[in-house]
Amino acid sequence: MKTFHLTIAKIGENLFDGEVASVSLPGVEGVCEVLAGHEALVSELRQGAIRVTAADGAVHTFETSERGVAEISGNQATILL
Repeated sequence: MKTFHLTIAKIGENLFDGEVASVSLPGVEGVCEVLAGHEALVSELRQGAIRVTAADGAVHTFETSERGVAEISGNQATILL
């Protein structure tokens, strides 16, 4: 299974930092599924659920009541809320 590094952060708080198999993001134009090797992308996020499948198969869900931004580049993704 291919993985990539994901960081999810708010000002002053790191919510997640580790290797993942996938992440599902609530984009302003719909849900976006990110896998390893995804094309470079910067996207605005809307309120909703961020669903992370970690490299070990554990699933983590982060509900966000605020907007944010996601940047995918190389073999990493950063989500700022």
